[in-house]
Amino acid sequence: MPPSPPLERNSLQNEWRLLLACASPVTAPEKLYLLIPTVDWSHLLALAEDHGVTGQLTMSLHKLGASAVPASIHQTLMDRRREQVFYTLKLSAELFRILDQFATEKIAALVVKGPVLAMQAYGDPAMRSYGDLDLLVRQRDIRRATELMLSASYQAAISIAAIDSGKIPGQYLFSRPEAKLLVELHNDFTLRYFPRRLPLEKFFERQIRVRLDAHDAPALCVEDELVLICIHGAKHFWERLIWIADVAALVTRQTHIDWRRVAESAKEVGAERMLHTGLRLAKNLLRMPLPPETMAAVEADSQSARLAEQILRWLPAAGYAPGLFERAVFRLRMRGGFLAAPAYLLRLSLSPTEEDWQAGPGENRHGFLEALRRPLRLARKYGRTGKS
Repeated sequence: MPPSPPLERNSLQNEWRLLLACASPVTAPEKLYLLIPTVDWSHLLALAEDHGVTGQLTMSLHKLGASAVPASIHQTLMDRRREQVFYTLKLSAELFRILDQFATEKIAALVVKGPVLAMQAYGDPAMRSYGDLDLLVRQRDIRRATELMLSASYQAAISIAAIDSGKIPGQYLFSRPEAKLLVELHNDFTLRYFPRRLPLEKFFERQIRVRLDAHDAPALCVEDELVLICIHGAKHFWERLIWIADVAALVTRQTHIDWRRVAESAKEVGAERMLHTGLRLAKNLLRMPLPPETMAAVEADSQSARLAEQILRWLPAAGYAPGLFERAVFRLRMRGGFLAAPAYLLRLSLSPTEEDWQAGPGENRHGFLEALRRPLRLARKYGRTGKS
């Protein structure tokens, strides 16, 4: 069993309960009124920030009226909300500028998470805090996309030389530090935490348009987005409430989800248990409604119940990360299958990213040596405290 997370030691149960109530898409105001007098506001704000759910906290309390919370806290929340709105507008403008540039070069892209998820799940691009823009781009277009980003004054974490040598990073990261802008390009090669290679062409075929600031953004269909955010949550051990809140909000707001399509999408990439775990967490923690047939499939996956219990031990701490051995066991159980689970763990352990191949001199280091270096680096990174 992992050590007690800091939040449990600090006994912030009242703050945690209020945060869960605010993150739930179905919580009644009466429950919030009962919980509000029990919380320490400074601890609550810090906890919400750590879990990425300040937006949910702000809007839930705002609906109760300014008199429901201390004036200073209400002002702080409104100030943070205003900052998020301005930053979201900035990111949205940059997103469409990049999409327009890509379109001129016939580079197809799909927006994932970030503003489109905020719209699909909450109906408000500023409701969810995010610090970067994520796009899916075919591998054959990565070099040209990198050239376009460089011409737009972005710094590329992955050089053209590395791309030409065939190296595959964890993501193609671009930044403009002076403007506080981050953009990540992903595809079926970089998204290693999909148990199987994601069907990128099918994602493009099933794409939809999401209305965002009077523009239409190309995005994953709701069913594929739901599977993706469950895999993303599993990748990060579901260590922050925002990832569970996203699942609950998306499922609750999108009332016409094709659940058969969701199951098929998860099966395509071997992520059935990751999906079940995400749905179970959202159902049990945030009271997310599920149709009976889907609920039956989730309940039948007993391993997802054990994983959810394990996650709940560290979740309140926000950012608590398991150590190396527990990480490995979690990955095995999350994938499931006598052969599939160890194959998945082995692939993750031996697939070098930029942290591995940039550790040595030159762009053309031997891939075999990089693969061997990766498990050693992971052991150093997570072997002692579970934190990097």
